This record gives sequence, structure tokens and C-alpha cells, in this order.
Amino acid sequence: MNQYLKAFFHRGLVFGGFGPIVTGIVLAIIAWSGVSVSLSALEILVMVISTYLLAFVHAGASVFNQIEHWHISKSLACHFASLYTVYSLCYLVNAWIPFHLTAFLIFSGVFAVSYLIVWLAVYISIKRISEKLNKKIEQ
Repeated sequence: MNQYLKAFFHRGLVFGGFGPIVTGIVLAIIAWSGVSVSLSALEILVMVISTYLLAFVHAGASVFNQIEHWHISKSLACHFASLYTVYSLCYLVNAWIPFHLTAFLIFSGVFAVSYLIVWLAVYISIKRISEKLNKKIEQ
């Protein structure tokens, strides 16, 4: 099995359990805020499974940024596409966004802008750190 595929599954299995934990925390916050929400056992099961899969893919997708022979644009596109797909499906399956084109387009825009901001912040931070380390090595 490919080393990157192994890393994807390993990371997914290690961190996938955080999805249902986050679901539980969100449901607890909703309950503590006084909002009355009635969910069936099937709805809760779907939430738990979908957030597990979301966390699994989210953790596993970090492997795309470590495939050294890929250009940064390819790894970025694969990372974005995998996260966008799993988040979109999870949000739609759980009815966290309405199944309407306008709502989905708004979600997509917010997701893309948020992804870009986070990616740029991480990229700039790593670039600065690597420049500092390179200067220390040269001295």
C-alpha cells in the first residue's frame, strides 16, 4: 500500500473520533442555550457518522501537503477539493444548510474564502519560520 494512503488512513483513524465529540459539544451548547431541539435517534446517528467521516477525511487530507513530488497547486487543489466535498455533504446530509442553490452558493463562498485565509496564514507563518531557520543555519 502506498505510504501516503497509509498515512491518510492512519491520521483519519486517529483523529476521526473528534468529529462525534464536536457534535456532542455543539448539541450540549444548543441545549444549554435554551433552544429546544428535537432529534430522532436516526438523526443523531447520521450526525455522529457524518461528523466522524468529516473528521476522518479532514485529518487524512493533510497528507496531500506532504507529497513532495507534487506541485503546491496540485496538493492545494486536492486538499481543498477533499475538504469542500466532505464538508458540503456533511452539512447537506445533516440539514445544517438548506438544500437550496442560494444557501449552497453562500456556503461555498464562505468556505472558499475561509479556506484561503487559513491557508495563506499557515503558508506565511511556515515561510517566515523556515527563513529564520535558514538564517540560523547559515550563521
